[in-house]
Amino acid sequence: MGLGYEDIKKIAPHIVYCSITGYGQTGPLVQRGGYDSIAAAVSGLMHITGHEDGEPVRSGVAMTDLATGLYTYGAIMAGLLQRYKTGRGLHIDCNLLSTQAFKTKDGYIVVGAGNDHQFVTLCKILNLPEVNKDSRYKTNTLRVQNRKELIDILSTRFSEKATIEWLQLFEGSGVPYGPINNMQQVFSDPQVLHNGLVMEMNHPTAGKIAVPGPGVRYSGFAVSHPKPPPLVGQHTVEILKSMLGYEDDAIEELLHTGAVAQHEVR
Repeated sequence: MGLGYEDIKKIAPHIVYCSITGYGQTGPLVQRGGYDSIAAAVSGLMHITGHEDGEPVRSGVAMTDLATGLYTYGAIMAGLLQRYKTGRGLHIDCNLLSTQAFKTKDGYIVVGAGNDHQFVTLCKILNLPEVNKDSRYKTNTLRVQNRKELIDILSTRFSEKATIEWLQLFEGSGVPYGPINNMQQVFSDPQVLHNGLVMEMNHPTAGKIAVPGPGVRYSGFAVSHPKPPPLVGQHTVEILKSMLGYEDDAIEELLHTGAVAQHEVR
């Protein structure tokens, strides 16, 4: 349509252009549909919500949708500040990374068949032609009214295969889907790694650790590597001297009496 960032940039190089997608602009999962619950599952949010050792739980509101919108607002503000400094615009990529979670043979999968066409596709993938023909499930309104019976049928079928088998069957179907990942799986997910959402930093006491990266990407610059949080007392002398104007003798006295402490980073 000629409305992409590269097209608009030609006539308005100062524009700050933001895109919100399910998984980002590129990568192995870029063609998948991405709804709030799918992102909550793939990102591990559902895995850490609920009772320990219990089933994954979806939050009561669309938290990933809301958080992405708020994150996008901050990213646009940063983009405008960058334009103020450089005079040039940039492209900002934000991603989420009606649904239901189902237990598989070895885990969980979230599937979102939000319209009639997607429901027909879902029935084909699950090999449930009788469900597709059942008058109780012909429309979304009817499916909601008969939700309990429908979920029982789908749950039974999903429990017959492993998660990876279902993921392979849903690939390219047009139906939004995704596994419910635990934190270890999140940090090794191909799309998560592709989007740079896992970064490493050297911590003065813990050594090299992996931490979540920023949820947005900028076309004009790359986000710098994360720095470790300061240790308690790491900047005591620096703050006393440069910000509060204490003389060296006074600082030594405070340190000697134990009024303050300085933590030396090795």
